[in-house]
Amino acid sequence: MRQLAGNKAVAHVEALAHRVGRLERVEPAVRGIVTAVRQEGDAALRRLAEQWDGLKKEESLRVSDRELKAALKSLPPDLIQAMREAAENIRRFAAWQMPKGWMRGQGGVRAGQIIRPLESVGCYVPGGRYPLPSTLLMTVIPAQVAGVERIVCVSPQPRPETLAAAALLGVKEFYRIGGAQAVAAFAYGTKSIPAVNKIVGPGNLYVTAAKKLVAFDCAIDFLAGPTEALVVQHSGRADFIASDLVAQAEHDPEAVCIFITSSAALAKKVEREVALQAENNPIARASLEENGVILIAPSRTQAMQWANQIAAEHLTVEERDLPGVRNAGSVFASAYSAQAAGDYIVGPNHVLPTAGAARSRGGLTVLDFVKVITVQQVTRQGLRRVGPAAIRLAAAEGLAAHADSLRGRVRHA
Repeated sequence: MRQLAGNKAVAHVEALAHRVGRLERVEPAVRGIVTAVRQEGDAALRRLAEQWDGLKKEESLRVSDRELKAALKSLPPDLIQAMREAAENIRRFAAWQMPKGWMRGQGGVRAGQIIRPLESVGCYVPGGRYPLPSTLLMTVIPAQVAGVERIVCVSPQPRPETLAAAALLGVKEFYRIGGAQAVAAFAYGTKSIPAVNKIVGPGNLYVTAAKKLVAFDCAIDFLAGPTEALVVQHSGRADFIASDLVAQAEHDPEAVCIFITSSAALAKKVEREVALQAENNPIARASLEENGVILIAPSRTQAMQWANQIAAEHLTVEERDLPGVRNAGSVFASAYSAQAAGDYIVGPNHVLPTAGAARSRGGLTVLDFVKVITVQQVTRQGLRRVGPAAIRLAAAEGLAAHADSLRGRVRHA
């Protein structure tokens, strides 16, 4: 990792704050894939799955219940228990997040909200370098807590660990497809895979570009690019700090890992530790050499300002700095709050916004799987009270029929 201070650090923070995804380079190809699936349905989906997802000609697109159950039986008991523990924590946290319906009233006017689940969601589970059963847990469980009736999972060349996680949660609909073609199937539907109301989950550039292209036709969670990790610390163990950076760097050579500190001595220690810990991890080493940076801030206050400007996916801070956090996908406060603990077991979701999207939202939550529907109930007394002002506003906007719909009721109230 390189070190930057002074004006060079300021310029680098500015560049990070305006970082963007690299979707434009794949969008033409992705548009062709999405169009093919939309127009040709299963024929295109199968052709693309055989070309890109390793689907064999004799294999069905859908994973059978028998295969799911067999995968669960094939795993070591300790791994199954770890999945159960993670699932329990994720489910508990999602239940804590679940919004409530309510009604309140005054002077003949009552208003409130009712909570209703989406009818169907598609959960994308990456299947590239690593099996990611944790992502299946993180996307399916909040949907279950929300009460979503139809939960569909896709993953290219799904590993036994991913299939087992689906079986553990009782997922009934799982397809061995991935990439932009899976997103298109979710959005527009085919004979084999009916469309869903919303698509959630991370993916590569092709998946993310496809989500962007279909977003006007099917709801999505957000566009998530390569992993990002930011650690802001001014004292503490260099090996702990380095371990978080290396852990997130091993996701992808394009991962972005940053350490901000006001301590030049700690910066040197972390730089040495990162090199040591990444030595035998080629993906992490490539990521850190290309995108890793240590920024020396002139003060603790400036360090936090830089962190909020960058708006990273994962953010580790000292507990005393937690009140200063404004922009982050998920926050890890204290030396023992390993970012990897959040990736797997604590309960908050690991599907998080990247490329500065944390300025406008946090990570995936149970709220992404429900609709908050407002309710209004007005009595005669209430309409007599609020009607005249509503009529005046409608008249000011020139919407005569709006005003008339109110006048007729006010006369009879």
